[in-house]
Amino acid sequence: MAGGGGGGISPLGPAPPMWYHRDLSRAAAEELLARAGRDGSFLVRDSESVNGAYALCVLFQKHVHTYRILPDDEGFLAVQTSQGVQPKRFKTLPELVSLYLQPSQGLVTTLLYAVDREETAISDDRDYSDGEDEKPPLPPRSASTSTPPGPDTPTESAPAANGLSTISHEYLKGSYALDLEAVKQGACALPHLNKTLVSSCKRLNGEVDKVLSGLEILSKVFDQQSAFMVSKMIQQSVNQGGDQELENLVTKLAILKDLLSSIEKKALKALQDMSLSSPCSPPPLSMRHSKAIPVQAFEVKLDVYLTELTKIGKSQKYTLSVDVEGGRLVVMKKVKDSQEDWTTFTHDKIRQLIKSQRVQNKLGIVFEKEKDKSQRKDFIFASAKKREAFCQLLQLMKNKHSNQDEPDMISIFIGTWNMGSVPSPKSVASWVLCRGLGKTLDEMTVTIPHDLYVFGSQENSVCDREWMESLRAMLKEQTELDYKPIAVQTLWSIKIAVLVKPEHENRISHVGMSSVKTGIANTLGNKGAVGVSFMFNGTSFGFVNCHLTSGNEKIARRNQNYLDILRLLSLGDKQLSSFDISLRFTHLFWLGDLNYRLDMDIQEILNYINRKEFDPLLKVDQLNLEREKNKVFLRFAEEEISFPPTYRYERGSRDTYVWQKQKATGMRTNVPSWCDRILWKSYPETHIVCNSYGCTDDIVTSDHSPVFATFEVGVTSQFVSKKGLPKSSEQAYIEFESIEAIVKTASRTKFFIEFYSTCLEGEFKKSYENDSQSSDNVNFLRVGWSNKQLTTLKPLLSEIEYLQDQHLLLTVKSLDGYESYGECVLALKSMIGSTAQQFHTYLSHRGEETGNIRGSMRVRVPSERMGTRERLYEWISVDKDDTGGPKGKSTLVTRVGHEYVKPSVVRKQLGELGKVSEEGERTSKEETTARPKQDAPDGDPSISKNSYNNPAYYILEGVPNQSAAALSPELLPSPTSANPQGALEMVAEATFPKPRPLYPDLAEVRIPAASPAAPLALGEGFRRGGGPGPGPGSGALDDQSCSVLQMAKTLSESEFPGQPPRAPSAPPPLRGQPMGIGLDACRTFPPRNPIPESIAEDMPEEALWGSSSSSLSVGESSVGEWLQRLGLERYEQGLLHNGWDDLEFLSDITEEDLEEAGVLDPAHKRILLESLRQQQQQQPQK
Repeated sequence: MAGGGGGGISPLGPAPPMWYHRDLSRAAAEELLARAGRDGSFLVRDSESVNGAYALCVLFQKHVHTYRILPDDEGFLAVQTSQGVQPKRFKTLPELVSLYLQPSQGLVTTLLYAVDREETAISDDRDYSDGEDEKPPLPPRSASTSTPPGPDTPTESAPAANGLSTISHEYLKGSYALDLEAVKQGACALPHLNKTLVSSCKRLNGEVDKVLSGLEILSKVFDQQSAFMVSKMIQQSVNQGGDQELENLVTKLAILKDLLSSIEKKALKALQDMSLSSPCSPPPLSMRHSKAIPVQAFEVKLDVYLTELTKIGKSQKYTLSVDVEGGRLVVMKKVKDSQEDWTTFTHDKIRQLIKSQRVQNKLGIVFEKEKDKSQRKDFIFASAKKREAFCQLLQLMKNKHSNQDEPDMISIFIGTWNMGSVPSPKSVASWVLCRGLGKTLDEMTVTIPHDLYVFGSQENSVCDREWMESLRAMLKEQTELDYKPIAVQTLWSIKIAVLVKPEHENRISHVGMSSVKTGIANTLGNKGAVGVSFMFNGTSFGFVNCHLTSGNEKIARRNQNYLDILRLLSLGDKQLSSFDISLRFTHLFWLGDLNYRLDMDIQEILNYINRKEFDPLLKVDQLNLEREKNKVFLRFAEEEISFPPTYRYERGSRDTYVWQKQKATGMRTNVPSWCDRILWKSYPETHIVCNSYGCTDDIVTSDHSPVFATFEVGVTSQFVSKKGLPKSSEQAYIEFESIEAIVKTASRTKFFIEFYSTCLEGEFKKSYENDSQSSDNVNFLRVGWSNKQLTTLKPLLSEIEYLQDQHLLLTVKSLDGYESYGECVLALKSMIGSTAQQFHTYLSHRGEETGNIRGSMRVRVPSERMGTRERLYEWISVDKDDTGGPKGKSTLVTRVGHEYVKPSVVRKQLGELGKVSEEGERTSKEETTARPKQDAPDGDPSISKNSYNNPAYYILEGVPNQSAAALSPELLPSPTSANPQGALEMVAEATFPKPRPLYPDLAEVRIPAASPAAPLALGEGFRRGGGPGPGPGSGALDDQSCSVLQMAKTLSESEFPGQPPRAPSAPPPLRGQPMGIGLDACRTFPPRNPIPESIAEDMPEEALWGSSSSSLSVGESSVGEWLQRLGLERYEQGLLHNGWDDLEFLSDITEEDLEEAGVLDPAHKRILLESLRQQQQQQPQK
């Protein structure tokens, strides 16, 4: 409860009035007032900007006006007034409100109609009704220090967190009268009160004993006198009881206070004495290296380029041997008569790895042959998993033999497991080695140690010290390394433990820990979350392990659990308190038993599981559905799920799901579900790849299976400038030309922007108030800042190598209450250059999307500080193939590195239609082998940055297609804007369960001018997003989805300031199925180019993107289309898998090659070979 009055009087009076809504969010308060709809409607809530303050919210003429109520030094409350106006002071909130119920008191209107809070029944909070817990368990005894044998803490009928008030109430109700009677008869003691106090403090007594027991060991080492007193007190506590028990507790607390205040000084003195008398000790054994990685061999086939067509016959077989320890790659070619031709390349001669995006087992390797000359060879691996293992080993080799002092990339293991209140089995090796079901690691790389291990557990009955030691022993057994514990945080039986490789221990700093209870009435810790945060060199990490409310029908309660954790978990930089934890870290990982269930009949679920058909189940997964609605985990990512539901198994087996349980209230059904999940959210333009996501199938002690995931994550070092602090002539600047935001609010106050970044000096920088403001809709407000209102920011260091890793956090705040209306994060990397770049991203607050923001900015870096270097994770890039992609799809290229391309060719093909710029050109062999390590010249305005493989960049993304289908034009704001121009594109959110790693750079968004017809085309695009008419999903929109569409429409109606006008163009023709952007479910409105549907659906990728390369195939543009014409499309996957992915190569295919690709029917082989022969004969005629 916020605030505290002076003189012992509560600021809320005897009982909280119904118009006081506690910690209600600003957005929720506006919704309640809008629902009330009458001028003079009001409520009071806690202030979001000042602890202990309140906010009085009043509705007048459809706008919400907010007044801050601040406590003074004496605890009196007053409404914040203009300078020079004497405030009126009150002891309580009800007194203050009663004054403003009277007319003419200075508010915009008299307070007339109180909007009462909605009280929820206590029974709704009970979240242990599905068999997870018969009753909420008491918190387990656990201590981070060793505890010698002693008296157990009494646990029978121990009171809950509010137990003291319950026992006191019972005393006042009953025993109080007996004590009163005794005093009347002359008694000097109150035996019943003493008994009540002893009972109330029973758990406190036990906790003090545990702490004293733990400190006893330290005392014996550093302070013998205190150790004697502690031992004596512990011994006395065993024997004493009755009347002396309370007095004994007070004495123990006094000793504990003295001990804690003195032991550190005595320990320091003892260690100083030891350091003077003892020689330096040798380094510990734990610093030794892990066991050597053996040489690994991969069987591959050579994939030949067009320029080498004369040489090809049958696919050539090679062996690639990776010697990580020796830093060598041996390429061995198998020749006739069992002879072998081999070439050795050292790690520095391997210039780049290029992954094919469409053929998942294809990899290009660029070798350095001579000085400034290189050669690329493409290989086909046995499987995509083998290709990933090969890349991982080569990255490890590069890293091992790098001359860099600090790592560019680390690997992270994350595991979550609901242990079912049973100790773990002796071996859980499959969990830590990612063996089991789903996306698993290849056996060649499964034993390579990760840099960080994060273990989240729920219903874990093991004490902290024992749990940590078991994890360390398990890692020691698997890796031969002594991993160092970074942190253990516990809330009852919810635990998170973080361990790090010994070599990284000194790279970890700023460790923080926190927990949040979300159990019954948010006071019990049987449900809730624990979190750990820290810095790894210059990169911030956050990890949250949670156990949310159980029960199939408790979706809203789980959503609220998530929002409470997001807001209340105290982790990360304290200067970022304006931001929730989803924006405080470069990388945030969220794991645990989220308890979301499947909304489907049990028999259907079991049938799908038996057939290993998970897609239909993932479409009814509650977490996926809630994420689609933007209710939870806004802009988080999750790897594709390809393993069966992890709950609720029969203990002792993984063959049977137990889905029924007899309860006192009747039969309870727990359908099999993916309760246990791992999600993440990263800053834009950072590197993160999920290499595995699955569950074990051999750990059977719990009714949940352990879940694992591994990540490859880019990290930055603590940058040290070689040129020292910048002089004024060498200073970099962050300059804004203009910023415009649309916020979801009924308020009409003024706003300012705060800028936060670790690259700026001081806590934050602030803009002036907005100088433009308009609204086409009562629920949204457009605000703008011109250049003169925006501050030029000066980074601490001016090197481009430093700045390209930095991010800028923005929060839009109101002048009336200094409360945030939305926050966002921008990457500086895309903004570096002399030409201003445009950015455009969403705003969020308290986990809800609240608007969007766009602007124009540049980061000016002096030429003498432009030097940079290639990062290890940039060494691997992702490339599309020159051949046509699958029918009806357009492949979005994403590269891990800094390859900047000029999308001018793409723009020419698209005419003047706006689009999200992407890399539409394939990097040639020459460009690939000589990749630029520095930025392109600043003066070229056509250069834009590439996409990154992390999902933090979304453009008004997140609207479910079915909701968009139901949207009618009247729901959108009026199109009669003062300057109706442009049609802003929108990328709709991927339908689950597909992973969503590919999104365009916000720096590449171009907001075009267009004819007045353009807004109409946008509306049509929205309507067709989910089909031609009402369908299964075309019910009522939820408020957030609608708001995003409204904001998109509002923003699209005026051209961005400072952008030159363009020639108008006609809207594109409608198509029933918009093209994807790399994933089937991603939609782009409007379609990217005006190619008619009948042609575009069947054109190869080059034609859609305007690529300059031409196709030599006859009749068809892809292998898939050729096979479809012949009626043999069933063989497409086998041919592509074996590297036959282009019609130009197929002319030399043999019967043996066809058999290897799965074509075993002799008649089908003849059809295919005859078709190829005919096409080859037609070739010269072309």
